[in-house]
Amino acid sequence: MKAETVAAVEAGIEESMEPERQAMGAESAARPADEELMLAWSRGSTEAFAELFSRYKQPIYGFFRRRTRDAARAEELTQEAFLVLVRKASAYEPKALFRTYLYAIAFKILRAHRRKAVFRAAFFGDSGKTREAGRGDATEAGLWVRRAVEKLDRKDREILMLREYEQLNYDEIATLLSLPLNTVRSRLFRARQALRELLEPGTAPESRTTATEARVGESL
Repeated sequence: MKAETVAAVEAGIEESMEPERQAMGAESAARPADEELMLAWSRGSTEAFAELFSRYKQPIYGFFRRRTRDAARAEELTQEAFLVLVRKASAYEPKALFRTYLYAIAFKILRAHRRKAVFRAAFFGDSGKTREAGRGDATEAGLWVRRAVEKLDRKDREILMLREYEQLNYDEIATLLSLPLNTVRSRLFRARQALRELLEPGTAPESRTTATEARVGESL
């Protein structure tokens, strides 16, 4: 892939995210903060919990869907995350952003799920090869980019996904992964550089067009 093509891919990613960012900014000025809703829920407001569920059901489902590649399992893990949120309501303290708190719950559930998967693979021969393909753009371009992401170092890939998919900031990522802020910055830079190298000439199918590449952001 030529340099201008790589730029087109990155431009496509940013362009695909911009409408969502603008919408979120407009909505945030007219609705209560997540932390306020969680405090209200801790005091028994079911309406507050319903609003939090409405805001975060799809993002949390997407978080699990991209990491488990199984739609039904992602749905189960999403429900589990919100059940934990229900159980922990009375102990909630707004020491950090609510979404950081919720993603920390999701990470804990994901790690437990992965440990169980390793156990099944070791003792029952379940290699996980029958899992569904991940959600996202099913076009050749989208599949190509996702495969490139999967080749990244695991920790680098996680940082990249949290930043590009979940749109978390550096501080949130550092908190979730228990890493120094500068480490997050450097590893994110390394992940992006590695991804660019994987998208260099010779790896892209000849049939791909710049227009298709510009829509690759939809697969992220």
